[in-house]
Amino acid sequence: MDSAEKNQLLGALEALLLVAAEPVPTAVLAQAISVTEAQADALLRELAAEYAGRHGGRIRGIEVREVGGGWRLYTNARYADIVAAHVVADESGKLSLPALETLAVIAYKQPVTRSQIASVRGVSVDSVVRTLQTRGLICEVGTTETNGAILYGTTPYFLEAMGINSLSELAPLAPYLPEASELDEVAKDMR
Repeated sequence: MDSAEKNQLLGALEALLLVAAEPVPTAVLAQAISVTEAQADALLRELAAEYAGRHGGRIRGIEVREVGGGWRLYTNARYADIVAAHVVADESGKLSLPALETLAVIAYKQPVTRSQIASVRGVSVDSVVRTLQTRGLICEVGTTETNGAILYGTTPYFLEAMGINSLSELAPLAPYLPEASELDEVAKDMR
């Protein structure tokens, strides 16, 4: 392969690793960029070496590592204290009003899909759901039988953060929220 093609493939691998939620096996990455597994492995090792090297005398903040049966981007361990302090500061921040509204819908109507949440809130909730997942307040609890949509529910950490032992201790707001079947109808109308 020529250098332009190689650079294109390295960039594609880098992009795939950036969005990966967990280590991605070499075979999966090879298929994604239409090369053999051996070629993908060589490219990944080159990318890892590139990130491990100095760039203009600067030590990079990102590493490409082979772990857990696949490849993933990680922050450089050298900057762990700085990253940890930032994450802790961000995690301790208050939730935005949209996040609180979304969390309330999930807490009271769980298990619930994104489209059901959006139908209650009247806006897209994708980024808010990601924020709540990142903070460990909600998680995926299954999928719907009808269309395979992901169902969300609260976590044990949510109960801990709320200072309660079970969802039954939540204030009685649920009667003011529509039933799941009503949410599905509203979600269909929004499409």
